[in-house]
Amino acid sequence: MSEHIRSGPVSLYLHFPFCERKCRYCDFLSGPAGEETRKEYIDLLCREIELRAHEINAPAENTAAVDTVFIGGGTPSLMSPAQAARVMDTIRSCYHVLPDAEISMEANPGTVDPEKLRGFRAAGIGRLSIGVQSFDDSELRLLGRIHTAAEARETFFAAREAGFDNINLDLMSALPGQNIETWSHTLEAAVSLGPEHISAYSLIIEEGTPLASLLDAGKLPDLPSEEEDRRMYHFTKQFLASKGYRRYEISNYAKEGYECMHNCGYWTGHEYLGLGLGASSYLDGERFKNPDEMDEYRKAVMNMNDHNSAETMRRERQKLTKKERMEEFMFLGLRMTDGVSEPEFERRFGVNPEDVFGSVLHRHLQQNVICRTPDHRISLTEYGLDVANYVMADYLL
Repeated sequence: MSEHIRSGPVSLYLHFPFCERKCRYCDFLSGPAGEETRKEYIDLLCREIELRAHEINAPAENTAAVDTVFIGGGTPSLMSPAQAARVMDTIRSCYHVLPDAEISMEANPGTVDPEKLRGFRAAGIGRLSIGVQSFDDSELRLLGRIHTAAEARETFFAAREAGFDNINLDLMSALPGQNIETWSHTLEAAVSLGPEHISAYSLIIEEGTPLASLLDAGKLPDLPSEEEDRRMYHFTKQFLASKGYRRYEISNYAKEGYECMHNCGYWTGHEYLGLGLGASSYLDGERFKNPDEMDEYRKAVMNMNDHNSAETMRRERQKLTKKERMEEFMFLGLRMTDGVSEPEFERRFGVNPEDVFGSVLHRHLQQNVICRTPDHRISLTEYGLDVANYVMADYLL
């Protein structure tokens, strides 16, 4: 058992690796599975939840204080409401979930109905992230999604009826054959529904995916040019801002007070414990992940007891040096439009960013890719956001 006692809460990420059908662009740890496999997995996951609570001890009642829970996948909405309730009840019985904790679940249209959504809401899921990707049926078919644009709208309305008042829509731009007109149609359709949050990502075609093979074989429309992609990117910022969505991270927009706190934690060095197949964690300055083969995961969970979970579950362990933690704090924090807090950097590391990154900061200030704000934050300028990857890479010492 770790002797480390935390002064603040942590986040939980739970991975549900199953989906109805794998999308053409997906290289995540996910795939189809039958009902019996999914049932067994919930049993294993709940056992892991119970036996790993001691890894994040908090002083009060020897339980872990949890401020966000995120159930991702895969397609977690393939769970039954009873399974979701069992998972949440297990978490609450083993961890001190704060009263105002943000509890999110990813859901895909085509896997839910009004009754199921009511069940998820009753289980304590407060924030729903719906994987829409596009409101153009031809684009959805190209991506290999199982739903239509009409079904995406129906899912949104059903979620509202079920009591969800914090909904994110995931959207994807830079698709093969897409242009500014078709992308603006998707954005307009999304905004017309009035979600609290929109995530707008550019498609990255990963090697080994069906989409990559089709593209290489010349069986897909051309990808948008770099210039067209840039037009979509700037249109997204301007259009969503005009509709009341504040861009708070490179790809994420929210109405006031609806930023995703779980994801903000990833970008600000917040500690989190990952549970489930292949889930990643960051605790006590160490990054590690769970086994990502089902047989190995099953064996690790079944061999676990109250005291050996760290040894049984942790793979690819990397204890970050102070230098690496400072690098991460800078280049992940710069993803946020509010940027990096200099006082917080000094509190965590005992030095000022100027002492560590002085030459890089001065060069970036001269290049107008970063700015310093009156409240002592370092943030990307509008131009800096356009070339963010180049800027952030400079903070790798």
